[in-house]
Parts: sequence; C-alpha cells; structure tokens
Amino acid sequence: MPNHSRVTRRLGLKAALAAAVTAPLSSTALPTSTAAAGERPPRGHLRVMSFNLRFASTTQPHSWAVRRPVMRELLRREAPHVIGTQEGIFSQLLDIDSDLGPRYDWVGTGRLHGSRDESMAIFYDARRLRPTEYDHFWLSGTPAVIGSNTWGARFARMVTWVRFRDLSDDGREFYALNTHFDHVSQYARERSASLIAERIAGFDRSLPVLVTGDFNVAAHKNAVYDSLLDAGLVDTWDTARERSALYATFHGYQPLTPDGDRIDWILSTPGVTAHRAVINTFSDDGQFPSDHLPVQALLTLG
Repeated sequence: MPNHSRVTRRLGLKAALAAAVTAPLSSTALPTSTAAAGERPPRGHLRVMSFNLRFASTTQPHSWAVRRPVMRELLRREAPHVIGTQEGIFSQLLDIDSDLGPRYDWVGTGRLHGSRDESMAIFYDARRLRPTEYDHFWLSGTPAVIGSNTWGARFARMVTWVRFRDLSDDGREFYALNTHFDHVSQYARERSASLIAERIAGFDRSLPVLVTGDFNVAAHKNAVYDSLLDAGLVDTWDTARERSALYATFHGYQPLTPDGDRIDWILSTPGVTAHRAVINTFSDDGQFPSDHLPVQALLTLG
C-alpha cells in the first residue's frame, strides 16, 4: 500500500458546502453523447470523461461564474462514472462537487499540495464505484516530492490515480490515472510519459488501467503519444466501434476546428472494449464550459 502521509486525504464536503442549483439551461445544439438520446448504456458499461476545466478566473467574457452553469448542465446530461479533470482549483472543484450532487465524490490534491494550485482531481459516481486505494505522484525525477519539477516544465506537473471497485460488475477492480503534461517542454513530456509507463507496470497486471489527461501534444503526431502506446496502452478513440465527429479538443473559445488535433485522450490497456468515443461540443448560446472540449468513452472493462 502507498504511504499517504504526504498527500491529501479523499475530499468530500457536500453537506457543508452544498450550493443552490439553478434550472437547467436550454442549449443551442444537442450535445454528442456516449449514449443514444433517451437511452442509458447497459449495465456494466462505464462512462468515462477527460476534461480540462480551464481554471476558475474572473476574466470576462469566460469567467467561471459565466461558465459554471454550462459546465453543470453538461456534466448532469452526460453523468459520467469517472471524470478525469485538469486545471481545477480548489474552490472550482467544490463548485463542481456541489453541482454534481451527493451521488458523486472526488479524489485530488493541488500541484503544490492541499488546496494550493491546480489539481488532477478524479470525480466518480459513488453509487457505482468505490475507491480501494489512491495516491499522487509528481512528474519529475523525484516523483514522491510534492511540487517537484526537475525536467524543465513551466509548472510542476503531477498524476492522481485511484484503484476502483466497480459495485455493479461483480466487484471488478480497475485503475484510473489522470494527468496534465507540460505545455512548453517536450523533454518534460517525454520523461513524464516514461514515468507513467513505469508506474503502470508496477500495478496489478491483472486489472484494467484507464489513463485520462491533457497531454498538450496531438495524437499520432508526437513521440509522447507513441511512447505511451509502445508501453502497452491503446487509444480508445482509435479502438472505438463508433466515433463522433472529430474536432480539435482545445479551442480557446474560438470557432471549433473540424479534424483538428486531439491533445486530450482516454487511453486504456488492451483488454478494455471501447463501444463509443465522443468529443463533446456542448455549449449554451455560444458559451462553452471550458476552453477545451471534453473527451468521452463508453467502455467495458473486459
């Protein structure tokens, strides 16, 4: 078992921090979902999302106060079982926790520990999943040192991982890792990919592994992507039996780019079946919930 003495404990503050919920928004266009309209996936299918939230700020016109209702509507519509988030700051994560309601909980810590700086928080549907183990490590030559940054990244970067038991699938367990690679240093990204591959190799090999993240490089166009696949992972976008339209997953609040670069991925070990993969373009009256599009996959763990 990992030593948790230097990392935060699981965060769940719903009762004390519940916020008022507004009526659902109307949308200018129906979102592309991992399930057909009006249907729920069969028992055993797992809905997974990777979403760079764009950190909360007061900068207009895309402040967190403006984006939060759109984010709430998106997450409630999609109801993922696992959400690997990037860039969330503590107050923002508490807002999302409140908006998702008592059905959800989350695991995370800031890049500089506790409530300091951005987090790689993993939200999960507590009716479906139960954490049995979790930890954090930093993407550096000293991964156990909180906030460490030895590879020339612009910011300290990290991974949060959780071992889950699936309560609806005969207690099947799996690992979920969530990360955000540096946006400047290719060297740091390559070393980060190698470290993640090394850590995955140390997990229970009998269990499936899911990796969500903003990798800041395009799929199929960078050695970082290649190294993760060479380490035994597969890209659920490529293996999915059905896919939505492809858009660049970072849009920066500009018009969407068809057939653009996927820098946000959901990877898995090969035994996982991807039934559908989606890049979700949900917005409300032109307002997107983030400067990234969430990536989603409907999976069977095998």
